[in-house]
Amino acid sequence: MAKRKPCEEITKEKLFECMTYRGQKPLAVYFINKSYILAVYKGKLSPLDIILRYRQKDKSGKWSKIRTPKHIHWAVDMLLKISHEEEKAKQFLDFLLQIWEQTEGFKTETERREFLKEENLLREVEKEAKHFEELSKYGEYSVKFLILLAKLLMKQEKTNREDAYMFKNLLEALKEHKELYKIISIATHKGN
Repeated sequence: MAKRKPCEEITKEKLFECMTYRGQKPLAVYFINKSYILAVYKGKLSPLDIILRYRQKDKSGKWSKIRTPKHIHWAVDMLLKISHEEEKAKQFLDFLLQIWEQTEGFKTETERREFLKEENLLREVEKEAKHFEELSKYGEYSVKFLILLAKLLMKQEKTNREDAYMFKNLLEALKEHKELYKIISIATHKGN
């Protein structure tokens, strides 16, 4: 029997199949810049918890295995962007900190379902990314991918803990250009 290759040719219909992980079908899937597929799954920490996973197309055109994004990946990418476009990167971090302040966790299943609707979320991300698009030239990730990922990480953290702070602390440490050790410590911190 031939090994299944669900992500060779990406079509909208195949996105959910491509991102099914250990038998778990995603709640939502987003295709970004023809280079990233980000999926949202039901988590286990709380009834409305979400888990994020993604695939990335490499330079040869092959899709990676399904990966779980970590804060450290995000931090390293932002450090690269800061080293090339410090002022624009700080504006981007300010923008994300504003989103952090406005973000609340999911309170109902309906609220989660509405927030995750592809057409609404991606349209908003497209519009926001235009202000920071030059940052996509640096680092591993596009600005669209980072904005979408950040919004979902914020929702995830605040759904599970109203007083969450880790992502906010990471954004602030990057913006203030704290020493590398401090940034890595925040990005790799495991909660209690």
